[in-house]
Amino acid sequence: MKFEDYRSHDAVGLAKLVRDRDVSAEELLDAALARMAQVNPTLNALHLDLSVEARASIRSGLPDGPLAGVPYPIKDISVHMKGVPTGAGSRLFKDAVASEDSAIVTAYRQAGLVLFAKSNTPEFGLATVTEPVANGPTLNPWNLGHTSGGSSGGAASAVASGIVPAAHGSDGGGSIRTPASCCGLFGLKVSRGRVSLAPSGEGWGGLSVQHALTRSVRDSALLLDIECKPQPGDPYWLDPPRTPFFEEVGKDPGKLRIAYTTSTLVWGQTEPAPAQAARHAAKLCESLGHYVEEAKPEVDFQAMAVDASTLVLSSTAATLEREAERRGAPIREDEVETLTWSIYQNGMKFTGPQMAIALQNLHAFTRKLAAFFERYDVFVLPTVAKPPVPVGSIDTNAKDLSDYAERLYTFIPNTQPFNVGGQPAMSVPLYWADGLPIGVQFVSKMGAEALLFRLAGQLEKAQPWFDRLPPELASRA
Repeated sequence: MKFEDYRSHDAVGLAKLVRDRDVSAEELLDAALARMAQVNPTLNALHLDLSVEARASIRSGLPDGPLAGVPYPIKDISVHMKGVPTGAGSRLFKDAVASEDSAIVTAYRQAGLVLFAKSNTPEFGLATVTEPVANGPTLNPWNLGHTSGGSSGGAASAVASGIVPAAHGSDGGGSIRTPASCCGLFGLKVSRGRVSLAPSGEGWGGLSVQHALTRSVRDSALLLDIECKPQPGDPYWLDPPRTPFFEEVGKDPGKLRIAYTTSTLVWGQTEPAPAQAARHAAKLCESLGHYVEEAKPEVDFQAMAVDASTLVLSSTAATLEREAERRGAPIREDEVETLTWSIYQNGMKFTGPQMAIALQNLHAFTRKLAAFFERYDVFVLPTVAKPPVPVGSIDTNAKDLSDYAERLYTFIPNTQPFNVGGQPAMSVPLYWADGLPIGVQFVSKMGAEALLFRLAGQLEKAQPWFDRLPPELASRA
């Protein structure tokens, strides 16, 4: 199968070719592996080749699922594949072989997806760029000197470069939306409880969720239909929708009440290109018949960031303490990156009451933020506050990390609040500046993925992005 034919289809389209016997699952895997061989040595999007296992799954007979035969990579953190290491972007866990599949992996296998690789991620998902010491940096197909984002940067680079039409990702503070913005993709952070993390517990106290990065809206919707199956013992969960999300794409969203802002929420100022991207999106929504006005929630976002940091630092320290207990030896400073070690040391300083107070504060913030979505159906704002930053500009292994928080939040000041609030939020590729994509974030109330899919389908039809190919790699097609 030629690359131009392979890339002209999304995952839904490729699955139809397999069902109609126009191509085989083996041919699709060959196409993905051929593209990977072309571009991955440069991009470093996928770092663990599971093609032998993938071919074995095809030969043994794939389930007759909705995405049977489609190649699909798994992000190398949080989610486990039986018999395969889950390295979490760290030298510390490079040999941590999983004893069972996560529920989401089981769902993917039942859908017929061919799981052929692991995608790169920063150490423990702690960065908004993907440049781990363990596996090396992942580059942006649109410009190799710039970041693909983090922490699902490997997944985003793989999709944007045409290795696959869709890839698994996770989002604890912007980790799907930021790479989607950087790489010109559709990236949805789902509501808290929408996708089970079983058999693991909650991620970062409920901030982290699992889903995907895709080139088409309908791929994202179908993948969510596959994933959204509550498991016994989930600490919080949402019922699957009565109408499949896949059927929502293409429906008229009606006249929506939309608030928008070009400003930042947590820290810093929005640079001109992301601000213009948000204004462009607001005008586009208005032209589609929606009511649009400038507004934003009146809540203390900086205090939220401090409390969320307490939660993330404590959770990371707990992960490392648990590993130290398992192996019977303390974690050494030279086993992890500088940022991770700093987070570990600071996370160990929090007391139980401090952790409880931070969590109570975040719950109070969630209630205040939710009130905003009683007045508006959708909130539109820049996904990032600046275009994709140069590779190396946010170094998680630098000796001096005194300005790390500033570097982080001046790049992604607008994503973490909705991990805390639990709302679904999508980054949509509606704008490019100087050859780099800049996403726009659309947020709705808890559980309103169906509304976002209807709106996203409308935006995709009004301003298609599917056929945009990064020029850095176009000559290799």
